[in-house]
Amino acid sequence: MASSLTKGTARQGTPANGGKTFFGHPRGLATLFMTEMWERFSFYGMKALLPLYLIAPGGMHMQATTATAIYSVYMAMVYLLAMPGGWMADRFWGPRKTVAIGASVVIAGHITLALPTAPTFFAGLVLVAIGSGLLKANISTMVGHLYDGPEDPRRDGGFTLFYIGINLGAFLAPLTIGSVGESVNWHLGFTLAAVGMALGLGQFLLGTRHLSPESSVVAQPATPEMKASALRKGLLWLIAAAVLYTVLGVTGNFADWSLLPITIAGLVIPIAVLVRMKRDKELTDVEQSKLSGYVWFFVLAAIFWMIYDQNGSTLSIFGKNSTTNDLFGFHFPTSWYQSLNPVFIMALAPVVASLWLWLNKRGKEPTTAVKFASSLGLIGVSFAVFLMPLLDTASHGGRVSPMWLVAVYFIQTVGELCLSPVGLSVTTKMAPVKYSSQMMGVWFLAVTAGDSVSGLLTSPQLNVNLNTASSVVVEAAIAVLAGCGIWMSRKRVKQLMGSVN
Repeated sequence: MASSLTKGTARQGTPANGGKTFFGHPRGLATLFMTEMWERFSFYGMKALLPLYLIAPGGMHMQATTATAIYSVYMAMVYLLAMPGGWMADRFWGPRKTVAIGASVVIAGHITLALPTAPTFFAGLVLVAIGSGLLKANISTMVGHLYDGPEDPRRDGGFTLFYIGINLGAFLAPLTIGSVGESVNWHLGFTLAAVGMALGLGQFLLGTRHLSPESSVVAQPATPEMKASALRKGLLWLIAAAVLYTVLGVTGNFADWSLLPITIAGLVIPIAVLVRMKRDKELTDVEQSKLSGYVWFFVLAAIFWMIYDQNGSTLSIFGKNSTTNDLFGFHFPTSWYQSLNPVFIMALAPVVASLWLWLNKRGKEPTTAVKFASSLGLIGVSFAVFLMPLLDTASHGGRVSPMWLVAVYFIQTVGELCLSPVGLSVTTKMAPVKYSSQMMGVWFLAVTAGDSVSGLLTSPQLNVNLNTASSVVVEAAIAVLAGCGIWMSRKRVKQLMGSVN
C-alpha cells in the first residue's frame, strides 16, 4: 500500500527519489528495529536474571519448581497482555502512541524491580508485563504497515531483519545486565534494564517521522458507550482480583494458590478469543477461512513455545546446577547461556531470509505449513539432545560440559527461525481487517498458552519437575508428533489460507 507522505519521510514501499533505505527496506524499519532492540535488551536482561534471582540464597531462595512456575506465569502474562495492548491501539490510541505509553510503563516497572523488597519486586513484574503487552503487538503491526500489502515480496525479509533487532538486544542483555546482576548486585542489574528501555523510548520518539501514517490511525475508535463499558468491566475485574487475593492472603493460602487463577486464565483466554473471532458474523467467508487455517498455526506455536521458553527456566536452572560453566579455561555467569540463542539468530537469520527469497524466485519456497512442521520437529530433537546430559547427571552425578546446552540452543534457534518470523508475517497476512492490531496480539497468545501449560505443570498443585528425563521425553514426543500432523495436513491448511502462502 503506497501513501503520499510529508517531505523527507520514506514511503511504505519504495522510498521517494533520493530517500534512504534500511538494507533495501523502508527507512522506518530502522526506527522500529532500534526501538525493539532496546526494549528486548531490557526484557531479556531481566528475563536472564529472574529464575536465577528466584532460586539464589541472596535472592528469593525458592525451590526450582516454584521459580519455574513464577517464571512461566510471568512470561505467559507478558504475551497475554499483548492482546489488550492491540485492542487499546485499535480503539483508543493507535499503534504509535500505544508503543510510547507501553515503553514508559516498562521503565517504571524496571525501576520498581530495582527496589530491594519482595512486594515491590512482584509489583515491578506486573508493570513490566503490562508495558510489554502494550508495546509488543503494536510495534510488530507497524512493521507490516511499511510494506505494499501482504504480497510485497520483501515482507518476510523485513520481519526477519526486525527479528535481528530483537536478538541483538537479547544478545547484549545477559552479557551486561546478567553479569552485573549475578556478580555485583541483583537490583543494579534490574536498574540497567530500565536504562535500556529509556534509550529505546528516546530513539522511537526521534524516529517516528519515518513511520507510515497508518501507524497513528485508530482503526476502530471507541464510542462513549464502549469507553464506559470498558471502564466498568475493568473495575469489576480489578475488584474481583483484589477480593480473591485478599481472601488467599487472610486464609494463609496465598503462596499455594496465587498462581493458579492466572495460569488457568492464560489457557482459557486464548481459546475464548479465537472462538469469539470465529463466531463474528461480520467477517467475510474468505476471512473466516483464513482464520480457520490460522488456528492450526496457533496450536503448533503454543506447543513450540511451551518447550522453547523453558530455555530461561528449565535449561537455565540446569546450567546453574549441573554444568561446569567453564569453557577453554574461562568461567562465565549462568545468565550468559541466554545470549546463545540471539547470537545464533543473528548469524543464521540473514541466511534463512536469503534462502526463502532464493527459493521464492524459483517457485520452490516451502509453504508456511511445511516451515512450521520443520520447527516442531527441530524443537523435539533439541529436547532429545537435552535428554543425554540429563541422564548423565542423573546416573553419575557431577557436572557436564556447557557444550550440551550450546547444542540444544543451536537446534532450537534453527527451529525458531522456521516459525517465529514466519508466524509474525503470516499473522499480518491472514488478519481480518476488523482485527488488524488485535490479531498480532492473538499470535502472542500462543506463547501465553504454551507458557501457561508449563506454569500449570510446575504449580504447587501438580509440582511436576520439568528438569527430569521423563518430562523431557514426553515433551519431545509431543513436538515431533505435532510436526508430523501439520505436514500430513499441509494441503488442507493451504486451501484454508487461500492466496496466502
